[in-house]
Amino acid sequence: MQNFMQILVSGISVGMIYGVIAFGYQLTFATSKTLNFGQGEALTLGALVGFSTVTFLIALGLPPLAAYILALPIVLAFGLLQGAVVERFGVRQAIKTKSEAGWIMATIALGIIFKNMAENVWGKDPLKFPSPLSEAPLTIGGVNLRPMEIAIVLGALAMMLAVEAFNRRSIYGKAVVATSNDRDAAGLMGINTPLVITFSYALSSLSAALAGVLIAPITLTGANMGAALGLKAFAVAIIGGLSSGLGVVVGGLILGITESLTGFYFDTGYKDVPGLLLLLLVLSFKPAGLFGKSAIKKV
Repeated sequence: MQNFMQILVSGISVGMIYGVIAFGYQLTFATSKTLNFGQGEALTLGALVGFSTVTFLIALGLPPLAAYILALPIVLAFGLLQGAVVERFGVRQAIKTKSEAGWIMATIALGIIFKNMAENVWGKDPLKFPSPLSEAPLTIGGVNLRPMEIAIVLGALAMMLAVEAFNRRSIYGKAVVATSNDRDAAGLMGINTPLVITFSYALSSLSAALAGVLIAPITLTGANMGAALGLKAFAVAIIGGLSSGLGVVVGGLILGITESLTGFYFDTGYKDVPGLLLLLLVLSFKPAGLFGKSAIKKV
């Protein structure tokens, strides 16, 4: 039972990372019915920018925790800028011309460009991110918890709750919600829908950058770290439902926990199988996702 709880805790922390990245997919899909297939690279750049900033501040004499806290606003601002660039140069024209192939290929191409930039600036070798918290585990109820795992869960929840509060309580957030419900009607009501879509892309990349800087201290940081995470997060978004913020969180937890349990009780080589099987089942029987709603189009 103790082993099961240990694996469960590990799966929850990984699942929350999947959920945060998938939350970014949900943000852009809600406002524009498009997806940023460069989310993995946004995570990579967030982690690497965080690595450089934290390393620089530590070299100036700051303790790791203070350096990490000061680096967070820089990473988040970088994520916002990166997402806005993707929307402006990769998505906007495709939305105007209603070209689905256009935004798909453009976001993939920009993702490849960002990955090559990361390789040229930081190299191809993995880098050890300085941990802001103690790496010694805490024992709670017989279960060992690394402080950074707790920080991952709390950070992910804080980000998603902050976005939800923004959408519910601010006038700009209500503009995002209105655009999500009906983009054409929102435009007729005077809402600048292109700006809302830009903002959703910026917020999407911010969430991926945050995921990168959260997971970096417990794994190796490098130019290739985001590819698999971005792909798995896309599977999570499909499983949970692209139209549901709650769905992507639950989907992330499902995938993270099943991967951890499979890797422990069977073999690490099979840990991706249950999630892929679930994805196939969802696509076969509930294409809108476990929590998604099927859209009805009038023709």
